[in-house]
Amino acid sequence: MSLSKIRLGGVPEHFNLPVHLAIENGEFEERGLDIEWITYGGGTGAMTKALRNDEVDACIVLTEGIVADIIKGNPSKIISVYVNTALTWGIHTGVNNTLSAYQDIFSKRYAISRFGSGSHLMAIVHANSEGHTLQQEQFNVIKNLDGALESLTGLDSDVFYWEKYTTKPFVDKGILRRVGEYVTPWPCFVIVATEKILKERPNEIIRMLRTIHDSSDNFMQSDNAIQLVSQRYEQKISDVTRWYHSTEWAIHGWISNKIIESVIYHLELAEIIEKDREEIDLIWKR
Repeated sequence: MSLSKIRLGGVPEHFNLPVHLAIENGEFEERGLDIEWITYGGGTGAMTKALRNDEVDACIVLTEGIVADIIKGNPSKIISVYVNTALTWGIHTGVNNTLSAYQDIFSKRYAISRFGSGSHLMAIVHANSEGHTLQQEQFNVIKNLDGALESLTGLDSDVFYWEKYTTKPFVDKGILRRVGEYVTPWPCFVIVATEKILKERPNEIIRMLRTIHDSSDNFMQSDNAIQLVSQRYEQKISDVTRWYHSTEWAIHGWISNKIIESVIYHLELAEIIEKDREEIDLIWKR
């Protein structure tokens, strides 16, 4: 049987292990699919660009990032929630930076992977929720986590938002200091696909989703999931245990309109998207 290839993108983080396990165990092949995994170290900003350029068919992305980009013209649709729970963003600075008080971050220089990325959007949303407005000149594009480590260590940037447990090893090693946290008020990751593949190969996308949901369900019931994450991502068992027991993956494709409305509300409030705009459908209608 010939397999249908789907290019699926995501960040190199532990959240995506259920997908990697499904690839390794041949679960996609059992449903006639050849999943080509593409890693995007630059995060959601890099993936939204790849979706626009037809360099990838589907991605696992931060909810707020893709909602903002679809509204701004990205020819894609949200096809499922991937992680139901919120993301805890660690707010970091370099270990030798004089910044120490959480309330002082809003006047500092921010390292962001790209404009439109999660590290960019959440900094704006968070600042806005605290009554501050960040200026464009405060942002320093560093492309990825490695770029952030270099920028923060070299004192070229002062503040960096990234998923708390991904950066925890660097905090433990004394490379970064965490000065605060911010929790998103919505499910953190969704799966999105280009309108092109949804039009041309909808049944294959449905089979891909079913495989991801099944693998996620199995992962949540696995007795060795914590040990596996710790080994693969070189994180302490204690950290992985806390993360694992505060994370829930979706096992169906239902998307709440309330979730999308909440994201849009916060993006409008932070002036990331315009309030007076043409309404568009963000969710795939099967």
